[in-house]
Amino acid sequence: MKHIICFHLFNDYSGSPKVLKTVLEGLLRKSYRVDLVTSKGGVLDELMGYENLHMHHYSYHFSRLHALTMCRYTMVQVYTFLLALKWMFQRDVVFYINTLLPVGPALAGRLTGKRVVYHYHENAFIKGAFYRMLAQMMKRLAHKIICVSNYQASFLSDNGKATVIPNALTRDFTEKLHPDPRSAFRRKTILMLSSLKGYKGTKEFIILSQRMPQYRFVIVINDTQEHIDTYVKDHHLHATSQQNLKVFPRQNDVSPFYMQASLVLNLSDKNQVIETFGLTALEAMRAGLPVIVPTVGGIAEMVVDGVNGYKTDVQEMDRIERRIEEILSHEDLYIWMADNALKHALEYDTEEMLRKMERVMEDEQ
Repeated sequence: MKHIICFHLFNDYSGSPKVLKTVLEGLLRKSYRVDLVTSKGGVLDELMGYENLHMHHYSYHFSRLHALTMCRYTMVQVYTFLLALKWMFQRDVVFYINTLLPVGPALAGRLTGKRVVYHYHENAFIKGAFYRMLAQMMKRLAHKIICVSNYQASFLSDNGKATVIPNALTRDFTEKLHPDPRSAFRRKTILMLSSLKGYKGTKEFIILSQRMPQYRFVIVINDTQEHIDTYVKDHHLHATSQQNLKVFPRQNDVSPFYMQASLVLNLSDKNQVIETFGLTALEAMRAGLPVIVPTVGGIAEMVVDGVNGYKTDVQEMDRIERRIEEILSHEDLYIWMADNALKHALEYDTEEMLRKMERVMEDEQ
């Protein structure tokens, strides 16, 4: 059985560390030894109760100054490269690289003859030059590249390294969800989980809340209350007085928000970013909620238009408004779509994902 050395740059409550937690928890329960190298203060810290896990923490956070962020990032790569040499002479070790960003330990793994497995969550080929450079390094350094959707895998050259393993949800999370379409329909509440990045649709969500005062809008922003207050003050001061809009900071557990919602939106701008997967969409559907998502990307693969939700781009605000009105005005349609959403979400099976991940780690593919 392999010894997994896992590297993840920034430990917060966003999608990629949540998926990583699911994977590592499954491997730990199967008695794998895991060393996890990451920053402090996120969802991955919840794994610390496992005896066969050894955590290696460092301090890391983003800055509004790009140069400072790059300096911190470079320092972490040097540190993790040197730390990775600790396992130089150990056999049956796999270096598990979560996201493109931990390039330092991936390089160390290759130089020391270790099996290097990337869990690739981004689509570097539609991002800037820095990410494209990291993607080229990944293609050279990785023995195996785990993609989260067919859309994402389509950008990689067919060299036998890529394998598609869709994300899934943890049992701990799904056990908190109790779908009740009739009650959800009556709530008339629209939910989005987002960030303060311009392409994630936070501005457009606030605009929708102003245009549709008959509904309740709730947004959970993956950032601190301080940063959110500054953002609202600078860009949407009027939002503080809106009765139908509630803004929440980063949450350790988002399941209660799904259980108080009727409909979940993803308003990512496809012209600036394309979602390689849709974890919030999957979480929403598992809660029995219809979704509205962009028309392209891995997230679009999860939605059958008009069946478990709709595919509409953020540039079409009038159309999104009509879709919301359609879903939340017709109870029979809503319940049918909600039931379809739950059925589709159940196809993303956690145990199947873990079986496939284990085969990759054991080099059985």
